[in-house]
Amino acid sequence: MEGRQAVRELLVAGRRKVREIWVAADLDANEVVGDIVDIARTMRVQVTQVARKRLDSQARSEAPQGVIAFAAPLQETELASLLKRRGTRQPFLVAVDGVTDPGNLGALLRCCDGAGVHGVVLPRHRAVHITPTVCKAAAGAVEHVPLAVVGGLPAALAKMKEAGIWIVGLDDAADRSLFDLGDLAVEAICLVLGAEGSGLSRLVRERCDLIVGIPMAGRLSSLNVSAAAALATYEVTRHRVSRSDT
Repeated sequence: MEGRQAVRELLVAGRRKVREIWVAADLDANEVVGDIVDIARTMRVQVTQVARKRLDSQARSEAPQGVIAFAAPLQETELASLLKRRGTRQPFLVAVDGVTDPGNLGALLRCCDGAGVHGVVLPRHRAVHITPTVCKAAAGAVEHVPLAVVGGLPAALAKMKEAGIWIVGLDDAADRSLFDLGDLAVEAICLVLGAEGSGLSRLVRERCDLIVGIPMAGRLSSLNVSAAAALATYEVTRHRVSRSDT
């Protein structure tokens, strides 16, 4: 795990065993790094100061920000667990179709955490996995948002439909607007986001109950997947918060 905020959230979440934390010896003191050191000491995790050159040579992302944590692997969540109703809570999921850019996936996961998404479904093939770059871009969201990795996304969406979850795909060419979701947003729902450019694959599109688009009032025809995720997830959350307030 690399990056200051990502390492801090790793410690705060406490879901994985952390063996050691490296901090660059020339790193200027700041609040986040101070938090990391304090929390690590409380948890009896060894903090070691190392030369910047050694730390950077160990890093797997482009800018580890002078902090690396060595931890147990991130645990995946079973898809079946995400489909379960818990009390009156209706599942709110996001599925990602063919996103290969780690920065986009990380930013998407950060949006999902902020919007209160209950879980994210990722395909095992032809897509980026949870790498150090993804974790850093997610700013620690991978520690809080349950992630299910599935062999095939179309089959996973079919299981969701069997569980009574509405499948809503986002596509630039859709005839209906994201802002027309209405009451569907408060039902059990899974938003499906495709890669910028190629969009939703044919089989994934066929599994969707509804295809909606984000209205574009300017000259550009689309947003990248992380920006689309932010708008779409918060639109669902807006409806859910409004419903709970009434």
